[in-house]
Amino acid sequence: ADNICPVVDFDYCFIWEDMAYKTAPLVSPNIFKEFMLPYLKEFTKYLREKHQIKFFCVDSDGNNFPVLDLFIESGVNMFLPCEIAAGMEPLEIRKKYPELVLYGGIDKRELMKGKESTRRELDRKVPHLIEQGGYFPSLDHHVPPDLTFDNFCYYLEYLRELVK
Repeated sequence: ADNICPVVDFDYCFIWEDMAYKTAPLVSPNIFKEFMLPYLKEFTKYLREKHQIKFFCVDSDGNNFPVLDLFIESGVNMFLPCEIAAGMEPLEIRKKYPELVLYGGIDKRELMKGKESTRRELDRKVPHLIEQGGYFPSLDHHVPPDLTFDNFCYYLEYLRELVK
């Protein structure tokens, strides 16, 4: 970081942890506190103070609710992908963490059901979250191979209408 940050303006630091499964993190909050929290705090503080990096984004699939407080305590202020199948609903996350920047949370399974389902999913989340700010609408994980190109294009077109 000390070599590259002086020559490149970074918008954010991406931390890929991918440390949860559908029902819970792969480590307990106590393990997180002991083995991760002190080092993440040191890392985010150093980059914030020395290199003026403002955003620290964690990418972790699965249900991270039990450790989300600890991520935030460590200096993380952005989270993705908000995997719906694991209960990481962005509307619920926003209620508890209004300052946390969110990316994702559009249920990819709803897009596979067709245009009406896609519209309902987007209408339910995107306008409210966009209005509050700090939200990047995106699928809650990779685009599944069985999502039709037509449904994916509809998703993008309708999303563009909503965020105008």
